[in-house]
Amino acid sequence: MNKNINFFDTYISKEAYSNVKAVLDSTRLSEGKLVKKFEESLEKELGIINAVSVNSGTSSLHLALVLAGVGPGDEVILPAQTFVASGLVITQQGATPVFADIKYETGNIDPISVRENITEKTKAIMVVHWGGLPVDLDEINKIAKEYNLIVIEDAAHAIGALYKSKPIGSISDYTCFSFQAIKHLTTGDGGAICTKNSTKYKEAKAFRWFGIDRETAEPSILGERKYDIPKVGYKYHLNDYAAALGLSNLPSLKKRIEKRQEIANQYRTGLSEVSGIKLFDTPGDRESAHWLFGIHVENRESFIKKLSEASIPTSVVHLGIDHNSVFGSGIRQDLVMQRKFDNTQIHLPMHDYIDTETVEYIIEKIKLGW
Repeated sequence: MNKNINFFDTYISKEAYSNVKAVLDSTRLSEGKLVKKFEESLEKELGIINAVSVNSGTSSLHLALVLAGVGPGDEVILPAQTFVASGLVITQQGATPVFADIKYETGNIDPISVRENITEKTKAIMVVHWGGLPVDLDEINKIAKEYNLIVIEDAAHAIGALYKSKPIGSISDYTCFSFQAIKHLTTGDGGAICTKNSTKYKEAKAFRWFGIDRETAEPSILGERKYDIPKVGYKYHLNDYAAALGLSNLPSLKKRIEKRQEIANQYRTGLSEVSGIKLFDTPGDRESAHWLFGIHVENRESFIKKLSEASIPTSVVHLGIDHNSVFGSGIRQDLVMQRKFDNTQIHLPMHDYIDTETVEYIIEKIKLGW
């Protein structure tokens, strides 16, 4: 095979070029009608509730914490198997990230460990749908209800995923999506926060623009909006040329996720009996968005080098983030499954331009051994 294989790639529809150009030609670039249309389209196409678009997935996580009332002295339980953004937004609120262990079979947070880490200071549980596979949301929300905690879903990997036939973005208190360049749906950079609470939905729309409600703050005769900001707000809003890109890419999203499912099934079938490989679990009551395809492998560095010789890229994507000094004293050995996961997990190429021929080539090279 002479073609280049990328680990990630960025999907941009043909329609995006003319649609984004039309916004640029209009010179009306900031938040406008297209942002609202994008939010309405997300709700209609994906079944998510009360979508509020923002300028990044990280902003959506931070906004969820603000809306949840997380502040100094509070604790937020989350997995270490995520990107640092999940933990950093907690520290930005003056709260403490508390790392729970994960399930080795999926990389998702373990509800048993969540329960073990709850204290009188716990305010919220932040779950991460690793690789696009929804976590055990029934168990997590049951725990949250028992202890009166807020649930925040970091769904950066999981747009379009389903949990017991329910769309991610319609289940917990808050769900946060990322539209960063290499995600399923890109706006260049961007994100969205969804909430089931109509009051918090209105607050989110105000908080994303300095705390000013643009829908009710009409300009005076002097040319400035009339407003009185009651709480600190942020400059987190999306703009129309980003929304134009998102709207252009959205119509094909479901079919592209279906294709990823086919690619994942091809990987699973081809690698199911390969010695030295353990496939991640795929519970039958949920559907992954398949942003990643992960496996556990013995002799990982040899595996990586062998595939690299065949021009096949691989990546752990992220190891546990608890080693970062900003979060405390270093790597936590009590996160037993996290440490085991760190030592064996690896991911194979998965994106919109991967085809069956390429996957078959990757499988054949792996079967040759390492």
